[in-house]
Amino acid sequence: MGNLFGRKRRSRVTEQDKAVLQLKQQRDKLKQYRKRITLNLERERDVARQLLRDGKKEKAKSLLKKKRYQEQLLDKTENQISNLERMVQDIEFTQIEMKVIEGLKIGNECLNKMHEVMSVEEVERIIDETQDAVEYQRQIDEMLAGSFTEEDEDAILEELNAITQEQLELPEVPTEPLPEKIPEASPVKIRAKPELVAAS
Repeated sequence: MGNLFGRKRRSRVTEQDKAVLQLKQQRDKLKQYRKRITLNLERERDVARQLLRDGKKEKAKSLLKKKRYQEQLLDKTENQISNLERMVQDIEFTQIEMKVIEGLKIGNECLNKMHEVMSVEEVERIIDETQDAVEYQRQIDEMLAGSFTEEDEDAILEELNAITQEQLELPEVPTEPLPEKIPEASPVKIRAKPELVAAS
C-alpha cells in the first residue's frame, strides 16, 4: 500500500549514495580476496618447504614463482583497496561540502530577501526616529520629575531675586509718635474641641 492514490514515493537514496555503496562492496570483495591470497601464500610456503625436504627442488622453485606472482597480486589488491577507500572518503566529503554549499546558498538567499525588505536607508531612518523618540521621552520625564535645565534654574533664581527685592521694599515708617497706651485686646474665646467618635 505504499503507492496510495498512484503517487510514487521519491527515494531518499541518491546516485552518490549508490556509488558509495558499490565502492564499499567492491572494497569488501577485495579484502576477502586479499585474505584468501594471504592464506594461500602461507600454505604454498609450507608446501615449498616440504618439497625441498623431499628433494623436489624444481617443483619447489615453480611453487615459489607462483607464490611470488600471488604476492604481486596481493600488492595490487592492497593498492586497489586503498584507492577505493580514498574514493569513498572523497565522495562522502564532497557530499558534505555540497550540503554546506546548499546551506550557504539558502542562507544567502534569505539574507538577500531580508535586505530587500529593509535597506540601509530604512535602517538609518528607523534609528534616527528611535533616537528622536528617546530624546522626546527624556524631556517629558524631566518635566514630570521636576528636573530643570541650567537655563530653567537661572530663570527661577532671577524670578526669586526679583520677588525678594519686591519684599525688601518696606513701607514707609510713620512719622507720628506712637500712642502711649496700648488698647487692651479683647479676650480670645476658646472653642471646645468636638469629641471624635469611632464609626461602628
